[in-house]
Amino acid sequence: MTIAAPDEIDLRDGAGPEHFDVVVVGAGISGVGAGYRLQTECPSKRYAIFEARGAIGGTWDLMRFPGVRSDSDMYTLAYPFRPWRDARSIVDGESIRNYVRDTATELGVDRHIRYHHRVVRAEWSSVDARWRLEVQIGDDAEPVRYTTDFLYLCSGYYRYDAGYLPGFPGRERFGGPVVHPQHWPEDLDYAGKRVVVIGSGATAVTLIPAMAEKAAHVTMLQRSPSYVVSVPGANGLHDLLGRLPERVSAPIIRWFNVVLTTLMYQLCRRRPALARRMITSGAERLLPAGFPIDPHFTPTYDPWDQRVCLVPDGDLFTALGSGRASVVTDRIRSFTETGIELESGTSLDADMIVAATGLEMLAWGGIEVSVDGVAREPGKSFFYRGFMMSDIPNMAVCIGYTNASWTLRADLTSRSVCRLLNHMDRRGYVSVVAPLGDAVAAGPSFALTSGYVQRAADRFPRVATTSPWYLRQNYVIDVFATRFGNLTKGLEFSRRKPAQART
Repeated sequence: MTIAAPDEIDLRDGAGPEHFDVVVVGAGISGVGAGYRLQTECPSKRYAIFEARGAIGGTWDLMRFPGVRSDSDMYTLAYPFRPWRDARSIVDGESIRNYVRDTATELGVDRHIRYHHRVVRAEWSSVDARWRLEVQIGDDAEPVRYTTDFLYLCSGYYRYDAGYLPGFPGRERFGGPVVHPQHWPEDLDYAGKRVVVIGSGATAVTLIPAMAEKAAHVTMLQRSPSYVVSVPGANGLHDLLGRLPERVSAPIIRWFNVVLTTLMYQLCRRRPALARRMITSGAERLLPAGFPIDPHFTPTYDPWDQRVCLVPDGDLFTALGSGRASVVTDRIRSFTETGIELESGTSLDADMIVAATGLEMLAWGGIEVSVDGVAREPGKSFFYRGFMMSDIPNMAVCIGYTNASWTLRADLTSRSVCRLLNHMDRRGYVSVVAPLGDAVAAGPSFALTSGYVQRAADRFPRVATTSPWYLRQNYVIDVFATRFGNLTKGLEFSRRKPAQART
């Protein structure tokens, strides 16, 4: 069931604020999934999705660098209510973008999206039991006001307007282009050129085999290596179960991949030495004989202290074995007119440098949040059951897993929000808050040592080691906790006072 999109009201024409039961921020993979859950599980709710950009897709519409793809399999990255129907498991960004757009169109979610609507400020009023939102529409400097009973942030966790770019010494001396993958120029021509890609994470291992097809040579320059694992680009189970009805085959494939991913993660955390040997020996089998695994593919940390990089059908190792790509493990001393000088004293000649140096994390989509006039900072908030914020009423935040597909937790979060909203409607509640109470032992939201996580650790919501103030990294347990657990334990609800009643 869908709800027809309402006509928009412009406050600058003198009308009062347009009101929604729920406002979702972000029309990426999380926001589209949230819209579907709201219109099917809370069909009486009038909702809108505010999207700062002009298109559906979020990350998958923004990222356009060569070879961009997900390092999660599509059977778990896809929505459970619209299964992935292709035999390909690891797919390119365009395929994911089209999938999200087609889902929004097919299910009517797109009719609720307000494009070029950037939420800049959210103010909660306990007297009115609702949020007042200030929204910048397009390039207009003057914000437009809206109100909503419930605010659901599906804006991801990193800045869309800027990636992380270190201050490289001598950068101004280099004569060629220096490009960050997050802002890839459409007309950039690298055919026949010598390219140095700085970085060793998921973006770097994606870029290198793609660019090696056209470039004269691509060098991966890494300060320290990552764990890289080859996975099949296509899922054999998809063909094996091809004759079964989709309602039978899709859950089987999805759960097979969930269980496999969970077991591998648990192996890495519980038996790190064994996992390290398995990963490095796998790389050694796919690389030419005598290739120096140490230092190029032997990280100093344990598997899943940082994200493990997945490469479909070993394409990175193939590129390195072909001679069209190479890897250098060293530190940068300075950029030069013709490339990069390394601390070892050697130099890398380059016509173009790609700084695959990571993301800038951004909590709450950069929205300024206040409760009854008191500003609230993400770094001083705690996650409640992975979806609400401590001491902030009627607000949920969608965050994915670090060790599995983002959509797995995103969909559970949306279902939790719907359960909560329906509970409030049945009991006549107008507001809900998760009081933090006594101080708890604090830790970062993401248990990773990656640079982009560590740089933003003090600016992101915190977690504790005890329920309900932590983010569990186990989908199997979370499924049962979300659907059958006591979602309201520890929450405080309020009913509207007679003086607050609206006509």
